[in-house]
Amino acid sequence: MSDKVPVGMIGIGNMGGAMAAHLLAQGWQVHVHDVDDHCTKKIQDFGAFAHDCSAKLAIHCVVIIVCVVDAMQTESVLFGPQGAAAVMQPGQTVLLCPTIAPEDVERFAARLAAQGLHTIDSPMSGGPARARDGSMSLMLAAPDAVLHGCQALLTALSSKRFHVSQRPGDAARTKLVNNLLAGINLVGAAEVMVMAQRMGLNMATTLDVIEQSSGQSWIGSDRMKRVLANAGAGDYAPRAHMTLLQKDTRLAVAAAQAAGFTGPLGASAAAVFEAASQAGMAELDDAAVFKYLQSHHDFTRTHT
Repeated sequence: MSDKVPVGMIGIGNMGGAMAAHLLAQGWQVHVHDVDDHCTKKIQDFGAFAHDCSAKLAIHCVVIIVCVVDAMQTESVLFGPQGAAAVMQPGQTVLLCPTIAPEDVERFAARLAAQGLHTIDSPMSGGPARARDGSMSLMLAAPDAVLHGCQALLTALSSKRFHVSQRPGDAARTKLVNNLLAGINLVGAAEVMVMAQRMGLNMATTLDVIEQSSGQSWIGSDRMKRVLANAGAGDYAPRAHMTLLQKDTRLAVAAAQAAGFTGPLGASAAAVFEAASQAGMAELDDAAVFKYLQSHHDFTRTHT
């Protein structure tokens, strides 16, 4: 694909909305669909064309980007009663961006291939700000010819593209590896910051030391700064909901087990996000894992 062909974006929440806005700013024609009318109206103000179902969107587009939350939503927007796949023509391409199980990616790709449609397994990482400026990461698994056909779009979306393999499903596996480490790092950062607080240390100073020392991680720094915001009261307005890492770490642990591996940290991190969500923090930013650990001082005793 050498020109700016019409693109469809199904799911225009934090990430999808940022990606759509970025494409629009670069002169792409973008068609959008989301169940949330507020999201739709917001992106229309940037020049997007809104549609009330995925099928109507797909009629106008060459490439469809699916940016919903999970496999159930993906199946609905592609193969449901008003799904995009039913009206797509052979040769069109679907980018699957949600973090979902590899076997679900393989299943969707097979169904699309049966209709002559291409699939790019393309989970993303980096958050809405990086999606908005085109600096997010894209993990890509698809045949070379399919990627070449979408090169202009992929370049527009991301300055950090990793061709994992030719096989859809492998990018999903890579994303789960990454997100499990992100979850482990975030739980670790929250744990040591609660520890610092209990020891009477200044948390801002402690975080400054960590950021310049061997304990630093990007997600730990990013989220713990939210914890320290508002004069220490915290800012837990959701940029990435707690439920996302709850889902992603659960899927990652399951993928590891399917590969015959059980590590010492993954399941423990997944249990923290599960417990925090069940404790009423599901709709908060995942930085609230600090708030959860702060109020559950003996997690091991409570969850063993």
